[in-house]
Amino acid sequence: MKNIFFILLFILLSCQDNYENCLDLEYGTEFIKITGVSESDKNYFKYFCKTSDVFGIKIYATENVDNEKVLHAASILAEYLDNDEDGTADNQRIVNRLIDKKAWLLMAMNEEESSAAIRFPIGNLAFLELYDEEVSIINGNPRFDASLEEILHLITQHGYAEVYPNKFGENKNSEIAKAMDEARGGYFKNVPNSYPSSAWYTYDDKTCNYSCQITEYTYWALTSILGAQEFPGRLEEIQHEWRLNTKEKVKNGDQLVYSLLTDPEFKFPTNLPDGRYRLD
Repeated sequence: MKNIFFILLFILLSCQDNYENCLDLEYGTEFIKITGVSESDKNYFKYFCKTSDVFGIKIYATENVDNEKVLHAASILAEYLDNDEDGTADNQRIVNRLIDKKAWLLMAMNEEESSAAIRFPIGNLAFLELYDEEVSIINGNPRFDASLEEILHLITQHGYAEVYPNKFGENKNSEIAKAMDEARGGYFKNVPNSYPSSAWYTYDDKTCNYSCQITEYTYWALTSILGAQEFPGRLEEIQHEWRLNTKEKVKNGDQLVYSLLTDPEFKFPTNLPDGRYRLD
């Protein structure tokens, strides 16, 4: 117990030293700004160094996260929410819900640093984590950009699932759940030891409950529709979890989810974010 106390004390003191390095931080573009966390932001000032505000949704990052990667993540968030990049959110209901929940993105260097930060009572738990080491500024080879995944999780889990519970609710009665059950070859409350051979969505992380499986399914389907999963070698990397890695495969192989995610009523993105919000 003493060891844990001293470790946390050391982290807290180290963080306090880091604040000074971020106080005058101003980084970004005309449209996306990265600044130091203000002392008035009491829930986060003690544990994070950098922040960005995207349509009222916050990103908080530790000092060790590269400024360019914070900017990249903020730009991805902006592009998901304002896909036509006209400066106005495409679906204000989603943005309003994320703001109401105080949903936010936590950025840390790696899992270890993130775990150290969230040991403290930082307040709102409606957040997703994204690590510096996961962010790939150029999507594709040599690896996938995890910003596209984690930021989308934030939007669908805390936004779409709650604004449209009958369609995207993370429970067995929603339309997205029915589509997922078909994709998995049946209803499985918990991850089975094996899926039917006919299944095309076979996520096998046993720590991921039914609602979590819906979050992951939505991510796989939408990013495949947007073209994020079809670069060379990607199918071989992901086919143990997801087989429909292109728009045409989803359209022809999973018509239920395709119709949901392309229905203009819900204003899901139609273009894949590239991290260059309003710069092209």
